[in-house]
Parts: sequence; C-alpha cells; structure tokens
Amino acid sequence: SEGEGVIRPHFIVSDIISTVEFNHTGELLATGDKGGRVVIFQREPESKNAPHSQGEYDVYSTFQSHEPEFDYLKSLEIEEKINKIKWLPQQNAAHSLLSTNDKTIKLWKITERDKRPEGYNLKDEEGKLKDLSTVTSLQVPVLKPMDLMVEVSPRRIFANGHTYHINSISVNSDCETYMSADDLRINLWHLAITDRSFNIVDIKPANMEDLTEVITASEFHPHHCNLFVYSSSKGSLRLCDMRAAALCDKHSKLFEEPEDPSNRSFFSEIISSVSDVKFSHSGRYMLTRDYLTVKVWDLNMEARPIETYQVHDYLRSKLCSLYENDCIFDKFECAWNGSDSVIMTGAYNNFFRMFDRNTKRDVTLEASRESSKPRAVLKPRRVCVGGKRRRDDISVDSLDFTKKILHTAWHPAENIIAIAATNNLYIFQDKVNSEMH
Repeated sequence: SEGEGVIRPHFIVSDIISTVEFNHTGELLATGDKGGRVVIFQREPESKNAPHSQGEYDVYSTFQSHEPEFDYLKSLEIEEKINKIKWLPQQNAAHSLLSTNDKTIKLWKITERDKRPEGYNLKDEEGKLKDLSTVTSLQVPVLKPMDLMVEVSPRRIFANGHTYHINSISVNSDCETYMSADDLRINLWHLAITDRSFNIVDIKPANMEDLTEVITASEFHPHHCNLFVYSSSKGSLRLCDMRAAALCDKHSKLFEEPEDPSNRSFFSEIISSVSDVKFSHSGRYMLTRDYLTVKVWDLNMEARPIETYQVHDYLRSKLCSLYENDCIFDKFECAWNGSDSVIMTGAYNNFFRMFDRNTKRDVTLEASRESSKPRAVLKPRRVCVGGKRRRDDISVDSLDFTKKILHTAWHPAENIIAIAATNNLYIFQDKVNSEMH
C-alpha cells in the first residue's frame, strides 16, 4: 500500500540457513537451509606453514536432502526446508546424519573414495563389456589412487510418522534409537526400521478446542538412554523416564517457574514459550531459551531455574510492535560450550550473546561482514536505552529486526562457534583460550 516501504531481501529465500550442527568430534559442521539443501564443512588440518588455518572450515560436500512435496489428502504443500540435522556417533570410516523437514526424516551416509579399481577382465576402461573373443588372458584388477570423492547416499527414509510439523529430532545415547517430536506427539524410532515408530508422548486432547499447549522442543539425556525432556509453549519442561511406562504422558519431573503476577501482561504467555532446550554435556543441567531469557535448570530442582540471564531485556517495552511484525514468535536456539561453563544464544541486529556462568560476565557480539574480516577480533557491542550514549552504542530504536540469529552451534570440545545469520554462516574461534571471546 501507499506509504509503506517494502524491504526486499537481497538474497534468495531458499538460501536462508535453518539449522547448524557440529558432529561429535567437531571436525565436521553441517548446515541445512530453506531450499532443502545440506552443506557439510570440514575442518582444515593444522599445518606448520599456516598455524592460523587451524580453525578454518571448507566445504566438504553439498547435497539436496529434501524436495518440496504435496499432501494430496490435505491439499497442503510440504516445504523442503530442513528443520533439524543430527549427527550419529561415528561407528566406522563413514559419517551418518539425520535430516528432517516438517514431515519426513532421512538418514544419510557420507563416505570418501580416493581409489578406484582398474584392469577388469570383462569390462573396458569406460565400463562397457568387452567382446569375449578378445579376452585371451586373465588379469587381477588393481586399486589405483584417484582424486578424493565424497559420496552422499540416502540409507533410510522415515516417513508417515507425524501428522503435525516436526520440530526436533534427537539421537539416543544407545546409538540405536532416536526420537522425533511435533506439536502434539513424540515418536521413538529404531535407526534400522523405517516402517514403524512407537508413540511415547501424546498430548493431543480428545477435542482440539481444549488444546492449551504444544510441544516446542525435545532432547534425549546425553548419558541415560531412558531419559528425555520436552518443552512446551507454556514455558514448562517435562522430564520423562521410558522405564516407567511405554507411553510417557505422565512425566517424572515438571520444571516450571511460577510467574510473577506483577509482570503479567497480554504477552506473558507468548514470551514464556520455550523455543529450545539442551542438556549440558555433563547431563546434570538443562538450558532453555524463551523470548527474553535463557535459563539453566538443575535436574534435581524443579521449582525454579538456578540461573536466569536476560538476553535482550531492552525489548520488554517493544513487545507490542514485535507482536505486530510477528517477531515475538521467533524461535531462538541456545548452546553450551564444551565444559558447560559458557552459554550462547542469538538476538536481533545479527547480535549474539554469551554468558559466563562462573564469572557472571556477559558479552554481546555481532556477526556481520563489516566486523568479520578474517582474524579480526570481535568488539563487544552495547545497546543503550534512553538518552546517554557512548560512542559505539546502538540505540534500541535503530536495531534491525530482520537480521536475527536464530541458529547457533558450539564445537563440542573447543572454543569454535558457528553462527547462522540469515544466508551467511560465520565461524568464530577463540584467540586466546583463557579469554571468553
């Protein structure tokens, strides 16, 4: 309409990164995008000539994981967008990962080939069958070196398990099973069986008008294969034990923080919805992200979180306009560092936040082309509210809400982080290991 400026993105929507995930060693990093593609990056080996290249990741393989589909029964288009990627623990020379869109989970195998057999008896170099009358002697085929080829092949397709959109997948520590969660149900799959899954949580009411909450994320405990957690749009976490019952509708523990009545507003329910939950590497804590905060919960204490960090408290006064432009429904993820001492999550204006649990220091950093020249040190950023401003401060009113960092990942052992900023992937690494940034 007249008078309203339309901001046209200068990138193709299908290039927007929708998930990032390091594998268990951190040598590989996978990203999925809205176009259904998966791009795998491999870490460069450290060389004596270029010690700086040690944290650099190069494209290792790119493949189309999902295609757009159409559900003829419901007249619904199913997007190809990759919602989540999860690596399987490596069992042999090959790597395996699960990728999912809204409906279908696929298991991919990634293998390397650097030798090829030559000298067949019955085939020529092109692979065509020779005229048998010309074959007068027997030879032993040999393996000759060739340029490295990375081959990605689909191993299994897990379809028809979900009526609603899949928001999470999580591989169990038993390395045999995994679970997938949608808005109302969680299913348990065996990695070798595609035609059936077991429904382990079902919160769908008999009458959909009675629906009060949905499942927003779920994850297996890193060490106990019987435990998993799922979060809800009401801000609660439910820890379930699969040993107790086949259907885990009755949770073992409910983690919920009572709301302060003085803070109650029209937006309270929306901003308390948990958008991500992650177990710590130790398995003792859980990290959750809601719209304004990240919280650390102790598995032994259900009443309230042991730590709460404000991500962007300055947005509290802006909730009305964030509701109108739908930003209030953005789903930010969160991540632990390898030692569970620092947590990270994204924000607007291509900012991301880190909170040191030991020193209680926090920092705001920016992932942008201007600030990210190779080996440049990131400067902490500050958002100011009100009149007084330091030179480099950014005013709340000039934040760009179209630039948001929803997806982040932390290397499992080192201070290397991956940040997805719209269609760009940024990889930062620590300059000095003792410094937080």
